[in-house]
Amino acid sequence: MIVVTGALGFIGSCMVRKLNDSGHLTDLLVVDDFYKDYKEVNLANKSIREWIHRDIFLEIFAKMPGQIDFVFHLGARTDTTEKDQAIFDDLNLNYSKRIWEICTEHQIPLIYASSAATYGAGEHGYDDDHAWTPKLKPLNPYGQSKNDFDDWVLKQENTPPFWAGFKFFNIYGPNEYHKKRMASVIYHTAKQIKATGGMKLFRSHREGIENGHQQRDFVYVKDLVDVLHHFFKNQKNSGIYNLGTGQARTFLDLATATFHAMDLEPNISFIDTPIDIRDTYQYFTEAKMDKLRAAGYDTPFRSLEDGITDYVQHYLIKEKIW
Repeated sequence: MIVVTGALGFIGSCMVRKLNDSGHLTDLLVVDDFYKDYKEVNLANKSIREWIHRDIFLEIFAKMPGQIDFVFHLGARTDTTEKDQAIFDDLNLNYSKRIWEICTEHQIPLIYASSAATYGAGEHGYDDDHAWTPKLKPLNPYGQSKNDFDDWVLKQENTPPFWAGFKFFNIYGPNEYHKKRMASVIYHTAKQIKATGGMKLFRSHREGIENGHQQRDFVYVKDLVDVLHHFFKNQKNSGIYNLGTGQARTFLDLATATFHAMDLEPNISFIDTPIDIRDTYQYFTEAKMDKLRAAGYDTPFRSLEDGITDYVQHYLIKEKIW
């Protein structure tokens, strides 16, 4: 069986869809907090063999030698505004360590989700060379928990037979509707346009950067799960990888493309960045992608415009699940 943790969530549910579409219809075991029924729609019309609540999964997993063939560990607490480090230590760090240990003991291949939040303000760049990991300074407890796990992984002498951690950059796409404030700017842009006819982006609070010219590496979730599936099928070159497009784009580009996907002329204005995130707000991210390409992944990523068009026209306007 194949395990997908965080399966009710945005990326996890898209990974289940990708696996279903590639023929895995009777061998998926999904893990999540199934008390959160507001996310259950993300797994509607998907083929799943077993559902296990995350609170009991580790105990069951440890007793399933020979039954699990692969683990996609995509579950995590992802709220970048949460300040309680203990929550992240429990759900992101210690839970992930136990999954690693069980996968190592039973020699089960493992893919897990890291994050571009590990890079902090980007003072060391966005290079996924392992040597940089202990030097990184994340800007919030979420990013710190992800980097702590990456750092711990790189110190382990005993490992799964294959493992890969992926630093997800700014992911957008269907199945993120439940994320609300933490959903992508594309989601919020479309929602604001429908409600008001316009979009308010965060004003720049940094000298030398114009309003709307904050840049991020935006990657479509369908491209992301294609990468994970490639490494699932080609289990070599263990390591930590960036997963972006390698091309930073401005929020102004993003908002403009969203208006165009809705067949509207752009109507964009600016508001102050909220105080609670202003000091930790990233003004630029761009994945260095050489390592992923060298590992054999050569499929082109969608352009921002193409990804937004597919997302908005086929899913977002109707809040359709993929």
